[in-house]
Amino acid sequence: MTKSVLITGVSSGIGLAQAKLFLEKGCRVYGVDKGADPALQGAFQFLRLDLTEDLTALYGLVPEVDILCNTAGILDQYKPLLELSEEDFELVFRTDFWAAVQLIRHYLPKMIKKRAGIIINMCSIASFLAGGGGAAYTSAKHALAGLTRQLALDYAKDNIQVFGIAPGAVKTAMTADDFETGGAAGWVAAETPIGRWTEPSEIAELTLFLASGKAQSLQGEIIKADGGWSLK
Repeated sequence: MTKSVLITGVSSGIGLAQAKLFLEKGCRVYGVDKGADPALQGAFQFLRLDLTEDLTALYGLVPEVDILCNTAGILDQYKPLLELSEEDFELVFRTDFWAAVQLIRHYLPKMIKKRAGIIINMCSIASFLAGGGGAAYTSAKHALAGLTRQLALDYAKDNIQVFGIAPGAVKTAMTADDFETGGAAGWVAAETPIGRWTEPSEIAELTLFLASGKAQSLQGEIIKADGGWSLK
């Protein structure tokens, strides 16, 4: 692959695993995160940026891309609505949903002009069912799933491929704070049919396949990678 790829949330977890794999395959990778530069080897450029703020600097650095991976996201501590402030609810939506909308609105017209482009949104099992997050996270991920399907329908005629990935329990820094304290991580692994957490590298491999151009007939699909959690 010799494509250009933009990955949000690249400093750790799934985004970092995606960046490493795309670089291994010869892609030019642009990474965005409000965290530290992962300092990856190869054709990699990093921009430290909070996606809830002004994105002008990003658009200047990366005018267009072949593959857009909207991977960045935050959790809401699994809180029900009445335990979430309006500010916390809005922050989750701005990070997990609205940032993707803004990036897609910027890069999609250029993809349409070239009649080529792939968009991969990081959804969640919380895009399908309750309990995968709190009120804000579940709502935002449902919205992202709806956006994914509608984009796929609206722009298939322009040769734009749109996919979603819906992980369950993945071993990342984001989930560690919520589950490693108090032994909940062991319970999650035990309750997952495959008996373990998913590795970020597994999500990266799925991303690479969807970005390969070999998944034409999966247009608009949101693929669960949850170790069988949603089978129960």
